[in-house]
Amino acid sequence: MTKQESLLLMAKRVGDTVRKMAGDGKSLYTPFMAAASNAVSQRIASVDFVLDLRDARIPLSSECELLRRLSSSSSSRRIVVLNKVDLASRSNVKEWTRYFERESFPTFGVNSHNKDNIQEFLGFLQSQVRALKKAEPERHTITMMLVGIPNVGKSALANSLHHIGRISAAEKGNLKHAVVSPIPGETKGICSLKVASHPSIYILDTPGILPPQLIDVEVCAKLALTGALRDNLAGEKALAQYFLSVLNFNHEYQKWEKLSTFELPNSGNNDNVLPRIGSFENKTSTPEIITDHTQDSVVLSVRRSLFEAVTSFRGNLREEEELLRLIKAEFDVLKKAFKLPTGPEEDIEHKVAVKLLNLFRTGRLGHYILDSIPVNIKDV
Repeated sequence: MTKQESLLLMAKRVGDTVRKMAGDGKSLYTPFMAAASNAVSQRIASVDFVLDLRDARIPLSSECELLRRLSSSSSSRRIVVLNKVDLASRSNVKEWTRYFERESFPTFGVNSHNKDNIQEFLGFLQSQVRALKKAEPERHTITMMLVGIPNVGKSALANSLHHIGRISAAEKGNLKHAVVSPIPGETKGICSLKVASHPSIYILDTPGILPPQLIDVEVCAKLALTGALRDNLAGEKALAQYFLSVLNFNHEYQKWEKLSTFELPNSGNNDNVLPRIGSFENKTSTPEIITDHTQDSVVLSVRRSLFEAVTSFRGNLREEEELLRLIKAEFDVLKKAFKLPTGPEEDIEHKVAVKLLNLFRTGRLGHYILDSIPVNIKDV
């Protein structure tokens, strides 16, 4: 098998489970989501711009199908916004930006939690508005609708734009906030937030919308891995195995080579704590609880363990059995890296999976883009 075939096989395992658990996705398309789809469909024709928000790690798989269906009937100008660029490969984000621009969509990559980046994005939006006002100078109020799948970061982006915009305009009054949650589907209604003055620009934050049916199993797997779907649909262990297959075929782990020759500090006889480290040096005596997988020392241990597991493996990763054998070996070394206490094997593996997924989704284990740019139009 090729690399892509091997990854597709692992994705199919996850995607098939998701579709089975969700009834081909029908159980995910709740009456509330259907109502949200209708509300967006009715209002989209009256807005000036549609901000097509996508996860930069899956620029194609995270497209909102509703927008694709409405694109021919809506006169609104569409801007592709690649969110969570801090979690994606920077060079690949640039390639994807060129791709969408060649498809005639203005495109911008954002990190909703970076103030400087949000300020740049707001300036980009205002430049789009200025171009519109040249053609239609009578417009004094501009509306932009944020549309996307669940958990792609619409509310976080809307809040950041509102906060930065109010500061830039030196406006007084209480800030409004859209509901932000790591759980998909928390936004329950359309919320309007002002982000600029002269002219006034309003952002409409909308609920996350999935298609009535999820047909493509590979898309299902990518949505589940990046957190757009609830973890319990596929199971944390299956998702962690899928991520490890991605890591094993990627070059991100090669950046951790220096860790294989670096001896992480330990605390002597106490196996439950490690000293804090900064720039790989012990600069404080404050103990660090190693069961907290977000601490630097644990993350470094996880990176080193994965690097050594992959580079020492001598099997053929393009063979399914061999790939699964490496993933099992990685789970074994991760139990030690996470310093998990003894217990039932199933419970320990579940804890490993949960911690591993968290580190992946927060960018602590590298930067990935899971989708491939269509070959026929990719820049050469």
